[in-house]
Amino acid sequence: MTDLLPYTPDTIARAAALIAAGQPIAVPSETVYGLAADARSGEAVARIYAAKGRPAFNPLIVHLLDVEAAAQVAEMSDAARALAAAFWPGPLTMVLPRRADAGLASLATAGLETVALRVPAHPAMRDLLAAAGTPLAAPSANTSGTISPTRAAHVLATLGGRIPLVIDGGATGHGLESTIVAVEADRLRLLRPGPIGMEALSAAASMPVEVAGDGRIEAPGQLASHYAPGKTLRLNARHAEADEWLIGFGAIAGDRNLSPAGDLVEAAAALFDALHEADASPRARIAVAPIPADGLGLAIADRLRRAAAPR
Repeated sequence: MTDLLPYTPDTIARAAALIAAGQPIAVPSETVYGLAADARSGEAVARIYAAKGRPAFNPLIVHLLDVEAAAQVAEMSDAARALAAAFWPGPLTMVLPRRADAGLASLATAGLETVALRVPAHPAMRDLLAAAGTPLAAPSANTSGTISPTRAAHVLATLGGRIPLVIDGGATGHGLESTIVAVEADRLRLLRPGPIGMEALSAAASMPVEVAGDGRIEAPGQLASHYAPGKTLRLNARHAEADEWLIGFGAIAGDRNLSPAGDLVEAAAALFDALHEADASPRARIAVAPIPADGLGLAIADRLRRAAAPR
């Protein structure tokens, strides 16, 4: 049985006790809902993988309260500290060299020499980090490869009965997972586009940003098929076929419009919610209107391309 409780101090205390006992719980962040467990416990991290049905080669993001905590588990270069100063707390994940004395469970990093770190901004996640007193491994709170959850109800739809607790903090703000960059000596490599764009990253770190494309799995969200609904998904659709539920954008109204005004921020926040609604509709397939591939549209296009990939 999974309890659904509102975000309150009592709920945070209960969640921290469950984490201390090695259990994963679901908690909202400013991006999507996360499935959080003690990143230092291999058994706790294994329970995340078991709940999600997640491939063990796919690493998890480790969440921390601040830069000082991050420096205890990873090597923080000047560029990494500049990015942290600009974007933490917030929707940026950095892949950094893991310290030998990090004390993280090897499952959390999928055995890699690097670790993906984020300092979240959402008060529920920050309160939980403070109460638990440990780094939290926290992928999206859904079964692996399915649509990411932006509401507590989305979490219950796939993880109900698999975890003990979901903290209900309402709808998430960004609605897309964090931007992920690997921080190297002379460049940044974009591993997953997200709310923070390449120009902002380059300006903050004073170094170029390249899009990673060698196929290595270094961070979450890099599998070819990911974020997928149960139905087939057709992209760049200007109208719906007879058996399709159309997600519109701008002038293409559809059954639900991500943003009638063509606002990419509004569209990003609504994307996964709309996919959940389309997947639950009585129609056999889903179609999505064209989304401009610039700025935040690149992140939206990335999620849609993976959601539509063969599986």
